[in-house]
Amino acid sequence: MKQPLQITFHGLERSDALEADVRRRCAHLDRFASDIMSCRVVVDLLQTHQRQGRPFGVRIELTLPGHELVANRVQHEDVYIAVRDAFEDMQRQLGDWVERRRGDEK
Repeated sequence: MKQPLQITFHGLERSDALEADVRRRCAHLDRFASDIMSCRVVVDLLQTHQRQGRPFGVRIELTLPGHELVANRVQHEDVYIAVRDAFEDMQRQLGDWVERRRGDEK
């Protein structure tokens, strides 16, 4: 990654364990596609009115040469599951982008 990873927390306090998990998952994405220019991750405690616990939302913005990928529809009551699902979604998008760049598109 050419620029440092940006991790932002909204509505909840910064957690060293959660930040380490995000950094580990971003490093995995960087090994998957080495030409990532920047990555921004926002972890948000959503303010929706529900009967059960409040969900966490995760947004990942990945900048590639001439392209930007965004994963932002991930919500779950457990913040670690929301982070996992968001990074799985981003990995799928990144895999599709790598295949298109190589010319492996169906």
